[in-house]
Order: sequence, then C-alpha cells, then structure tokens
Amino acid sequence: MSTDSMCRPSDIVSPSIVVELELTDFDADQRLLAMSGISLVIFTSVGCASCRFAREQLPRLDLPVDRLCWIDAGDNGGVVERYQVFHLPALFVVRDGEFFGALKSRLTSTELNAAVGQALTRTAEELP
Repeated sequence: MSTDSMCRPSDIVSPSIVVELELTDFDADQRLLAMSGISLVIFTSVGCASCRFAREQLPRLDLPVDRLCWIDAGDNGGVVERYQVFHLPALFVVRDGEFFGALKSRLTSTELNAAVGQALTRTAEELP
C-alpha cells in the first residue's frame, strides 16, 4: 500500500460513484462557473459529526448530480459568507454555472433526489 502527501492510502479505490472536488475561496467561483452539468456544493467542517456522516455517505448515494463539490467552512470564510451558510452541512445546487439555491433535506438518496429535482425547477440566479 502506498500513501499520498497527507498519509492517506492512495491505492484503495474510492466507493464514490460521482466526481468529487475540493473547492476553496480562491477557486470556487471560477470552477463552478466553468463546469457543465449539475454540481452539489456541500459546506462541511472537520469538527461536525453530521458533516463527517455527509462526507462518508453522499459519495455512495445514487444522486442526479455530476459532481460533489466540498468546501471546508472553517478554512474558506469568504465563500461561506457569500453563500450565507449558517449551519453545517449546508448543500446547494449549481447547474451550468447558475445557482439554484439551498437544499433542505435529510441525507438520504430519496430525499436528496427529490430536493435536487425541486431546486432545479426554481429560477436560476447568479452565483452568490
């Protein structure tokens, strides 16, 4: 077994069925504007038990998204402020660079699929 620079096993295949990206204050807007398809943007924090659950479970769910975009709320205060994140984990939908708002859902496949579908019926806005 080999490890990467953060001492994580790198020869273990991830069970994720979608692409996962880590976004920061410096690249979140650029990358979200440039990506086509549906992105689920998830704000988490290391000390949050619900966030750890989300990080473990969301990649395994069959969701109608092209990618999961993770943002560490503790390290990226600018984007946290722009998205008005008040609780964690916080989930938002972006499609083709357009913002479709926050999701209010339990972290189950059925409820998230319904919430994403409902979000995509809203009028799109510019990214916060």
